[in-house]
Amino acid sequence: MRILVLHGPNLNLLGSREPEIYGSATLAEIDAALTTRGQALGVEVATVQSNSEGALVDAIQGAQGSADGIVINPAGYSHTSVAIRDALVAVGLPAVEVHLSNPAAREEFRHVDLVAGACLGTVTGFGRDGYLIALEQLVARLRAR
Repeated sequence: MRILVLHGPNLNLLGSREPEIYGSATLAEIDAALTTRGQALGVEVATVQSNSEGALVDAIQGAQGSADGIVINPAGYSHTSVAIRDALVAVGLPAVEVHLSNPAAREEFRHVDLVAGACLGTVTGFGRDGYLIALEQLVARLRAR
């Protein structure tokens, strides 16, 4: 089983970007934790980070036929990107959305999530652990099929 993990814009700055909101873990540390948890679950984890909406859409489309599911943190694009939502729907792979913070507890403009409706579920507010929860739940659902 192969899971694609997509990290959206500004997540390459984790560890130094607003640690009071996003925590102190770096993206490399999160990716390492995902790889380790994937190994424990018996799945291969591939990770991609891009600040570009188009590159994220390309990665989602590229997952068709090469991945069994997607964990995605669209970051700011969750509030604006019909294209990412449409790509998730188009490829038909099960996906789980992750946010390090809880957007519902933040600014009003973060309360709209265009991507969530294309996902099995959303994990928010648990920092880096949210990625691990999302991975575990996605793998459990895929195995239950």
